[in-house]
Amino acid sequence: MAGHVQDRWYKVERGPDGKTVRTKTERHGTGMRYRARYIGPDGSEKSKSFPDGKKRLAEKWLSAIEADMTRGQYTDPQSVRITFRQYAEKWLDAKTSSPMTRRELGRRLRLHVYPVLGSRPVGTFRPEHIRELLALLDAKPGVSAAYARNIFADVQSVLSAAVDDALLSRNPCSARTVRRPKPEAHPVVPWKLDQVFAVRAALSERYRAMVDVAAGCGLRQGEVFGLAEDAVDMEGRVLHVVRQIKHVEGHPVFALPKGGKKREVPLPDSVVQALRAHMDAFKPSEISLPWDVPEGPAVTARLLFTAEQGGMVWRSNFNSKEWKPALAAAGLIPEATGGRYRSARAHGMHALRHFYASALLDAGENVKAVSEYMGHADPGMTLRVYAHLMADSRERARRAIDGLFQRAPDGAHGP
Repeated sequence: MAGHVQDRWYKVERGPDGKTVRTKTERHGTGMRYRARYIGPDGSEKSKSFPDGKKRLAEKWLSAIEADMTRGQYTDPQSVRITFRQYAEKWLDAKTSSPMTRRELGRRLRLHVYPVLGSRPVGTFRPEHIRELLALLDAKPGVSAAYARNIFADVQSVLSAAVDDALLSRNPCSARTVRRPKPEAHPVVPWKLDQVFAVRAALSERYRAMVDVAAGCGLRQGEVFGLAEDAVDMEGRVLHVVRQIKHVEGHPVFALPKGGKKREVPLPDSVVQALRAHMDAFKPSEISLPWDVPEGPAVTARLLFTAEQGGMVWRSNFNSKEWKPALAAAGLIPEATGGRYRSARAHGMHALRHFYASALLDAGENVKAVSEYMGHADPGMTLRVYAHLMADSRERARRAIDGLFQRAPDGAHGP
């Protein structure tokens, strides 16, 4: 049996004659008589109290604990006292991810998870509780399937940590009856070359080279806004993607590119020429922003793209006053009605990254290289997004095999 049962009402002492005698303690007749004690997997002592006449119940409880440990199904009894919110906030404080990631994760939990699951003790979680959360998210206005998928991943991570900490025997998010939300499939339709050029021509001269960098090197919008003079190696024909401008709770900050991954991208001659012309017309300007979080240390960089009034390019101003009018002029979206343009998610600046990826894949570049140039987490992500653009690979495969077999000697057996 794991541990032992302590009788709080009696103690064993050694008498003057050396013999042991059983005597009453100061607690005799008051409170819980028996305390079942054992050492948990984390090395700390655990216990549970039982009333008078329930010693056998205490022993059975210890036996059950021992059996759970043997089967790997042990859960800390304290798990029924720690709520999901208490545990999640403690887990969040200990995460080593970026402050921005922690804030966004905490925000999703506060808005969508705590109202439903926050007060539930961690040790009581079952698959039905996760199914209930997913049903509520599915019916919640403004929560897309992709966003619900992120929320589900947050809950799954918290409960996985609870399993590791022996507060939960298994993660209910992994149950077969719990189905992870699936975002709607929207296959990428890359722009054609004339559309890229049309949007570029419609932008003011100050911002045209943004199109060359995004479409010619695959940079994200925040990476374009954060592109500095020292990141452009024109002699080595390499672009160093080392920072972006992002917004944390409305405040602009410098930060590493998405996923915390720096990367190097081949710099085509055409983009070099565009950047040289841009830097001749609009000199790089020193901009200082906090690093990673609004209260972070100030970092200064000589940015290539700045606003007409000086200072950094603000995403909201650029999208509404520069990008969308250019899209309309290029015929990609309708003209503004009532001074406002429709939502154009499919034609955001990210469309230039899609053009870049499609151009490389169409030219026969391998997926691993494309993944590295774009800063994806792994080639699998690149395949999931762009596999449908590789249809001609079948024809390349046919030609490759036909070319080999056609060189076989006459009369050889085989295809």
